[in-house]
Order: sequence, then structure tokens, then C-alpha cells
Amino acid sequence: MDAVRTETVASTIAKTLVEARLSATALPGYPGDTPATLADSYEIQDIAIGLYPGQVAGWKVGLIAPALRPELGAERLAGPVFKNNIWSVAPGEAFALPVIPGGFAAAEAEFILEVGKDTPADKTDWSLEDAEAYVGAVYIGFELAGSPLPDINGMGPRVVASDFGNNAGLIVGPEVKDWREKGWDALPCETWIDDKLIGTGTAASIPGSPMEAFRFLVEHCARRGRPLKAGDLITTGAATGVHEIFLGQSTVVRFGEYGEIACTTVKAEPHQA
Repeated sequence: MDAVRTETVASTIAKTLVEARLSATALPGYPGDTPATLADSYEIQDIAIGLYPGQVAGWKVGLIAPALRPELGAERLAGPVFKNNIWSVAPGEAFALPVIPGGFAAAEAEFILEVGKDTPADKTDWSLEDAEAYVGAVYIGFELAGSPLPDINGMGPRVVASDFGNNAGLIVGPEVKDWREKGWDALPCETWIDDKLIGTGTAASIPGSPMEAFRFLVEHCARRGRPLKAGDLITTGAATGVHEIFLGQSTVVRFGEYGEIACTTVKAEPHQA
């Protein structure tokens, strides 16, 4: 009976979160009790993935605050990126970034790793060297962190993980072809909002480097029975921080010689079936 009740609660939460995303409607609060564990969060996430009308084509990785890591038993969390929420933008143009009115949205400068070949389903322990062998390419990028929950980050990582890891989309920029030769600390990035510099960093600003984020994800997805596929795109962390944005604002993430991605925020429209 308890298992049936738990599954029903998880399904109800997942359904409410997905429906809010698809209707572009903000929620006044979390639609249920906060998941007790990250395992409970990923149970809700898995149900929501099955309800969302799109194919998983990548994953986002985010950090968990250090003070919460002992309790949760994890340093990072993950969420799916759907194919219909992966975008590109022409050089010199500004992408129209869909934001749920009254929900949460943030700009994140990201280094994106493309999976070069399918990862083995039965391998759940990886070294950095093992993981690097599965990286096909690195790109500059922009993650739209987004949710129908306006205070999702304040609600903590268990809520974040349950709601697709607080991901709402990904813009893929030009390839960084010399990342191995230059090293992560030589790959710069800046985030600007309304022509003001908000944050700076490098790929090395991501604790353990983007490769550590990728190593975590390969293990995490294998343990969930979701091994990575060739062509999957992986966001590795907010290299300049998480910067909240609002409707009507403009934002640019700049990566030195590797290019930039410009966006303007617009009202998200309901999903058309």
C-alpha cells in the first residue's frame, strides 16, 4: 500500500510540473511535499520524462551546495535536456528566449560536451580518463535555467532535481576545437545582462573542471539505466554563476575568441501538440 501511495504522489507531482511547463504557467508552490531523498526526486523526474512530449537529447549538470552534500550524498545533480529545447542562433542575431511569466529563469554560460560514442550500460564506475575518451567535441553554450516554480532554487536541490534539474533549454554555439591543447583555465567566459557585466570565469571555474561534471553524469545515468548516446549534449555547469533574468531583459554570454551568444527574453507560449 505504501509503495502504491508513494507512486501516486510522485506521479501527481510529475504531472503537475509537466503540465505547468507545457502551458507556460507559473506555479504558486511545489505541488506536494518536498521529496525526502534525491532518489525520490529522480523517481519524479523519470515519470516526468515519460510525460513530456519530447526526446531526451542531452543532460544538464548542476552543483549542490557544499553544506547539503553530506545529507544528500551527492555533489551534483542532473536533469534532462529535450531535443525540442536545443537551439542554435546565427552570428550577430539575438535568440528569443522563452520565459514563463512569473516563473524562474536564469542565464548560464556553459561549456557543452558532446558525447562521441554510446557509453556502456553496465559500467558505473568511471575515471576522468575513462570519461574523456567518450567526449566527441566541446562547444560554447548558453543554458536557460527555467521552471514554473519562481523560487525553485530556494526550495533546494531535491526540488530542483525533480523538476528537470531546473533546465528549460540550451543554445549551442561554435565548437572549441583546441580545448585539449589549451586547458580549461584558458577558456574564458563572461555573462552580461542589459549591457552590465554580471559574472566572469573560465571553464576551470567549474569545480573539478567540465570533465568531472561529465564523469559524474556518465556514472549517474548508467546507474539510472539511461546510458548516454552518441550526439547527446551535456551542459557541465554555470561557469560564471547562475544569473536570474526577467521578461524584457537582454543577455549575452561571451567566450573570448570562441564567440558569443546573445538573447532577449520573451513570453513563453503554451506547447503546441
